[in-house]
Amino acid sequence: MSILSQFSLAGRRALVTGSSRGIGLAIARALGQAGAEVVLNGRDTEALGSAAKDLAAEGLTVKAVAFDVTSDESVADGIAYCEDELGGIDILFNNAGQQHRAPLDQFPREKFEALMMTHVTATFAVSQAAAKGMIARKRGRIINICSVLTDHARQGVAPYGAAKAAIANLTRGMAADWARHGINANAIAPGFFKTELNEALIADTDFNAWLEKRTPMGRWGEVEELGGAAVFLASDAASFVNGHILYVDGAFTAVV
Repeated sequence: MSILSQFSLAGRRALVTGSSRGIGLAIARALGQAGAEVVLNGRDTEALGSAAKDLAAEGLTVKAVAFDVTSDESVADGIAYCEDELGGIDILFNNAGQQHRAPLDQFPREKFEALMMTHVTATFAVSQAAAKGMIARKRGRIINICSVLTDHARQGVAPYGAAKAAIANLTRGMAADWARHGINANAIAPGFFKTELNEALIADTDFNAWLEKRTPMGRWGEVEELGGAAVFLASDAASFVNGHILYVDGAFTAVV
């Protein structure tokens, strides 16, 4: 097998949660361009349908399955549909997320719990449900989305960072438990990317000046720049990569 052929995802099916826009949609597009059949997921059926239509217009093979990653019943139904009706999940990308910014002493308890539910609990629940089919087939890829805040902290977003740190160690735990079943579990930790979750920061001129100075590459990341890492971790090229957190951050975490 040639090295380039190892990056092909032809014949594989990839479910990407939270993929009607932003990072999730960019990752879905990259996986589709590498040959995978892409299954988009989200709660907003209108946005989901629009995203699926756009990818199909680009010549990609795409399906859309609406389910709520924070509901056990919805997750069970969604994964069962993927397994029974679509033919199973070869690649799972846990991308669904949310953000809320506030000083930690004023952070609403319900917002804290919502962040943990959407990021940590949902990553566990969707992965556990999808892993059952992967274990039976003795193969699979699970890729989770972490953040530079996995290992760093910033004012106003402590619960988000805590959630991402939990996902990082959950990823390692998945590798520890499931590697023997042929599952590779890894994570991508994006730096600061231009997404809807970061709209408030993008509009802040002071933050932009700080970010450009703090990041050695001197700019925000574009969501398309996550595609290569996504394809790599989902492919045979990463066959012996397991339990790894891959930072895609313009060297943000490499410097002090």
